[in-house]
Amino acid sequence: MSLETRHTGSSKLRGGASISSGSLGPSYKWWVVFMLWWVCFLNYADRQAIGSVVPLLARDFEFDAVQLGLIGSSFAWVYALMAPTAGLMADRAVRKRLLVWACVVWSFFTLATAWCGNLWMFVTVRALTGLGETFYFPAAMALISDYHGSRSRSRAMSWHQSAVYAGTILGSWIAALLAERQGWRVPFFLFGPLGFALAVVLWQCLREPQRGAAEDPNQAPLPESGAPLSVGETLRQILRTPAALLLMGAFLCANFVAVIFLTWTPTFLVQKFHYNIGAAGLTGTFYIHLASALAVPFAGWLADRLVRHQATGRMLVQTLGLLAGAAFVFVVGNTDNTTTLLLAMTCFGLCKGFYDSGIFASLYDAIEPRARGTAAGLMNSIGWGGGALGPLFVGFASKYGGKPSALENMSNAIAFGALFYLAAAACLIGAMLVFRKRNRLTQKWPTPMDSAESKV
Repeated sequence: MSLETRHTGSSKLRGGASISSGSLGPSYKWWVVFMLWWVCFLNYADRQAIGSVVPLLARDFEFDAVQLGLIGSSFAWVYALMAPTAGLMADRAVRKRLLVWACVVWSFFTLATAWCGNLWMFVTVRALTGLGETFYFPAAMALISDYHGSRSRSRAMSWHQSAVYAGTILGSWIAALLAERQGWRVPFFLFGPLGFALAVVLWQCLREPQRGAAEDPNQAPLPESGAPLSVGETLRQILRTPAALLLMGAFLCANFVAVIFLTWTPTFLVQKFHYNIGAAGLTGTFYIHLASALAVPFAGWLADRLVRHQATGRMLVQTLGLLAGAAFVFVVGNTDNTTTLLLAMTCFGLCKGFYDSGIFASLYDAIEPRARGTAAGLMNSIGWGGGALGPLFVGFASKYGGKPSALENMSNAIAFGALFYLAAAACLIGAMLVFRKRNRLTQKWPTPMDSAESKV
């Protein structure tokens, strides 16, 4: 049976979901990316909206930098804490149902943000928003990987990744404009109900594929039963894969920088470059994330091409992005010139797109289909657990740093992120070295039996 028909024919799936023969065509795998693109767009618009209204929260509630950092970090902490559970569920439950319910939950708490009236209400509601959003990526990435094999996986995930940037740009801009003109609560009254509407679309149109349906049959395909691994087998397989662990370390370091930019850039522009709130909400995301959105499809195409010739092609693309991006992170924090700032932000965005193009695609080169949801969950847990420290780091550095003013301390803290980008590049170089040794693109997936034998 061909790869194309393996997921378009009639097959009964776990959880009662099924795909009837003739109901799907060859283009449906790209319609899946299109549908999930919009869900991911709203996912990031919801989380970015809070960053855009930070200056207004500081004014209306007199929150200091540490309190604002705590609001930003509360989302990431819960997101990280629950990510392994979300991954395990993605490997065992019907992913369509997880995606629908996740969208409903995070949209409800996005709406509830509009009713917050003190610090701990903000912290609690943003944490619960993270609880809903943590279930999205493990299920969505595993589902896309079952529609797209090695020849199109980087492109599919790169196009999906472009929604992150679109959601960040437009979510930040729309939230800032609405907040400036109508009050900070209005953006949350808009984004919450939109999520409920998207959940209905997913429920009606998304179909669950067979796990492993898009894998190359020469790469030791799964048994016909597709029996799930036990929790212990799944975790052992991931934890005994050094390349996967190094990729997770790289994601932690890169995400530390990314969450700082998501949380603090609008405030940085208001305080240092004297932007108004609406312009800061747009500028703080537009240059970086538009550049990433333009770079990531090309980077995904390049990675798909390179991986046909060398097993570490996806990781190589990511490493180049990190090494170049570190220099531009340093410039963003240190420059006093607006033109230099915007140029550095744009170049950083291009480099970020190269790294982001392979976040999950590189991981899935090393992990077999039945463990991919858990692997994505662990990666999110590690990446967002570390990333959650970014906003707090900048908040504490701004308040307690050694420079005469909080603004100078903030600038230094942002520039310090360059070291984290270099650390991420070092992790990826290590991953490439161990990956080449094992060459998982030409060897069969590791099994629990293999893992046990490797210890003898």
